[in-house]
Amino acid sequence: MKAAVLYKAGEIPQYDDFTDPVPQENELLIQVKAASIKNLDKGRAKGVHYDQHEKFPVVVGVDGVGVLADGVRVYAGSRAGMMAEKAVINKNWYVPVPSGIDDVTAAAIPNPAISAWLSLVYKGKLKRGDTVLISGATGITGKLAVQIARHLGAGRIIATGRNEAILNTLDADLTISLSQPHEAIKQALKVEAFQHPFDIVIDYLWGKPAELVLETLTGHDINSTADHITRFVQVGSMAGPDINLPAATLRSAPIELVGSGGGSISKEMMAKIQTEILPEVFKLASEGKLTIDTLAIPLKDVTEAWEREDTQGKRVVITME
Repeated sequence: MKAAVLYKAGEIPQYDDFTDPVPQENELLIQVKAASIKNLDKGRAKGVHYDQHEKFPVVVGVDGVGVLADGVRVYAGSRAGMMAEKAVINKNWYVPVPSGIDDVTAAAIPNPAISAWLSLVYKGKLKRGDTVLISGATGITGKLAVQIARHLGAGRIIATGRNEAILNTLDADLTISLSQPHEAIKQALKVEAFQHPFDIVIDYLWGKPAELVLETLTGHDINSTADHITRFVQVGSMAGPDINLPAATLRSAPIELVGSGGGSISKEMMAKIQTEILPEVFKLASEGKLTIDTLAIPLKDVTEAWEREDTQGKRVVITME
């Protein structure tokens, strides 16, 4: 079969022949239709993600959409890689894809939507009417987080990002450009937090933008009480892997700082991805209530697609046909 093959960590996947996968016990063979290129896939290929490839050569792509032998179209992950004409999946873990969603959208939306949903609901404990700040809302996952927060009943949504063209299209109650000087950003955050205290912060950036948000939340009154808790959920690090976090920030204000990602989600919540979260995501997408911008590229051009940087908030999806 043809596949996107990685021969060594740090290299770029190549369009090449690869041995057809053979289903083991509890596995099913799937004819792959589409698989998205995600930061997770790139991080594993570079060898910088904590979940690294251990053997080479290997087919890249952790998930995708395809058709089972009985004709049912499903979304699933694969131990053998999904960016190929064929893959094997766990026969007990897949989600049927509604007819109202095309292959490209069905392959693109699960990963960022699941991430946003878990961050908001499981880690952020979103309640109807909550005020949510989404830091880095112009990225693929950030844009979905805005939509999901609105769907789940957030009372007020504040979105920040550097891409003002995308920022102005979001269904947010307030947008704050991160292209401004730091003092202007901090002042805008401070004014908003005073009028509408943040219940949840979903952070896709870390680095300096996270420092500005946390500085805004820092208290200055030793006699104040913890009447309002802000749940700061760290998800991505597009602005840098580290921050300077003064001890006083966590002592002076009721901030719950948690991370959301693979390895930090409970078994019970992980089970709900298959039974509750993804079916709802697919339903909303089929009804046009959740949207994601995509760029479809054929498998034979995977090397070029892998290196593209001009996607402007679009999820690149590799198609097998």
